[in-house]
Amino acid sequence: MNTIQLTIDGREIAAKEGDTVLQAARSAGIRIPTLCYHERLNPIASCGMCYVEIGGYSEPVQSCATPVAPGMDVVTQSEVLTDMRKESLQRLLLHHPLDCPICDKAGECRLQDLVFEYGIHADELQPPAKPREVVYATSLIKYWPDRCVLCLRCVTACKEVKGVCALGVAETEGRRHLEFYPERCVSCGECLQLCPVGALTENLSPTKGRAFLVNKVPTTCTYCGCGCQMELSVLDNRVVDVKGKDDAGVNQASLCVKGRFGYEFISSDQRLTKPLVKKDGEFQEVDWDQAIRVVARRFNQVKKEHGADAIGGFSSARCTNEDNYLFQKFMRAVIGTNNVDHCARL
Repeated sequence: MNTIQLTIDGREIAAKEGDTVLQAARSAGIRIPTLCYHERLNPIASCGMCYVEIGGYSEPVQSCATPVAPGMDVVTQSEVLTDMRKESLQRLLLHHPLDCPICDKAGECRLQDLVFEYGIHADELQPPAKPREVVYATSLIKYWPDRCVLCLRCVTACKEVKGVCALGVAETEGRRHLEFYPERCVSCGECLQLCPVGALTENLSPTKGRAFLVNKVPTTCTYCGCGCQMELSVLDNRVVDVKGKDDAGVNQASLCVKGRFGYEFISSDQRLTKPLVKKDGEFQEVDWDQAIRVVARRFNQVKKEHGADAIGGFSSARCTNEDNYLFQKFMRAVIGTNNVDHCARL
């Protein structure tokens, strides 16, 4: 691929042809603040944070939507750019409540980080206008219109990543807000994953754990055999949140509705934690060795009285391929039957 030579903050940079100024800067380790930009999406250019100055241009341009050109001389930090970025943040905060103490996103909010970085204080701002009513909510996702900065990440991701188009933008009484098409929504949570603020939150329960309190645990989703990578937020040995792991695995941070929201069962008090064996008509807890001996004895008894084909094995898509292979091998080679089925076959 052809490369293009340009200068960013006095450094000679070699960028790929077709890259934007923002991509070229990031590849060289030069930070340009952004709020709406995301690597997996086409440039949205809605937040006004990534402006840069380019020699020969009459005014600053948005680096996320400006392609590199040979000989460009780019400046990413100046007094003019700082003032523009502060104005953009102050404009967003005119309609954004400073409710960080109760917001689910506090501690990992892109807007919160930028407000702190640029030294904007609450006493500089007017109180937000009349709060907007909740426009929509699903059983799994809640939209907080007052917190929304209309970065349009969610709308773009729903269209470009999922191809669902369940979100759009509408205007009511002169104010723009998200529009929801429930008949299209598949509750995958892609919008929630990419929201940089607390405008889209999980609707299963209230705030369960701050970002700086939880332990992040990378793992693999067990709902099917795709191998999607995810990151669990664990607090007090309890899973309180699930996110797709960025730029990892086949899913590249995307998850289905089960993978993202189907974790409440993990801490359910109805889950079995020890083997149970029925004695005198009632289940009693036993250790694993005793449970395995009971199962082995019953298998032998059934085989002796009715033959091996009286026993069937039912496997699970949540197991690994290796576990399922061993299971069918056990049924065929040890039990002596081909009565093996799988929950995902249908």
